[in-house]
Amino acid sequence: MDLNLSGQNVAVFGAAQGIGRAIAEQFEAEGCSVVGFDQSPDSPALKNTGEVTVGDVTSFEQVSAFADAHSETDHVVFSVGVGSGKFGFPFWNLDPSDWARVLEVNLVGAANVAHAFAPHLTQNGRGSLLFLVSVAGQTGSPTDPPYSAAKAGLINFMQVVAKDCAPFNVRANALSPGMVKTELNESVWAAGQVNLPVSEQQDYATWAETKIKIISPLGRWQTPPEFATMATYLASKHARNITGQTINIDGGQVMHA
Repeated sequence: MDLNLSGQNVAVFGAAQGIGRAIAEQFEAEGCSVVGFDQSPDSPALKNTGEVTVGDVTSFEQVSAFADAHSETDHVVFSVGVGSGKFGFPFWNLDPSDWARVLEVNLVGAANVAHAFAPHLTQNGRGSLLFLVSVAGQTGSPTDPPYSAAKAGLINFMQVVAKDCAPFNVRANALSPGMVKTELNESVWAAGQVNLPVSEQQDYATWAETKIKIISPLGRWQTPPEFATMATYLASKHARNITGQTINIDGGQVMHA
């Protein structure tokens, strides 16, 4: 299928690794000019454009400057996520102070990106925004309540963006991962092991295999390239009537829940 994306401009937040990296590389493979934005000072250069700006999505000043420098961007991808680093079941195992940073990065960071790019996209009269959310934001996952709440809020905000931008021929959607081998997923495992007796602790591979069998009807990992393929499709003309949607790539996890 020809997606006809060649020559279009794409900005990917969280382009250094994981799903964001895969999305950036897939857009490049489709012939797009891609720029990245990531907090990591060691962000590897993208293959074709070589540009990854080091920055913090919680700083509207930094995000806005990036958007102004790339005002001809056609598609914006927000693939950023942090957890509390604690196991939150029950939720009062966490302190209220554990919430602020998680909400600030996952939700306010996404709002910063949308605020910064919306004026350019709507003025140009074309394009799309894509937010990476989580099945945790749809099922009330107790594993990390601040993360779940932030991603639930982002799903709702995405719908607001979709409605407000539709008259300008700009679309907004969300992709919702289930179990993907990322640093964030591994941090969930690590947080859950801390308070367990040594005899009940599991290594990451065993924990993940067991969890997948319990929560996923298909019983297998999801992989970054799957999200990259869907991200490029959603940016293409073939998805011109898809907006305001949360698309789960989760092995059936939300259905099962």
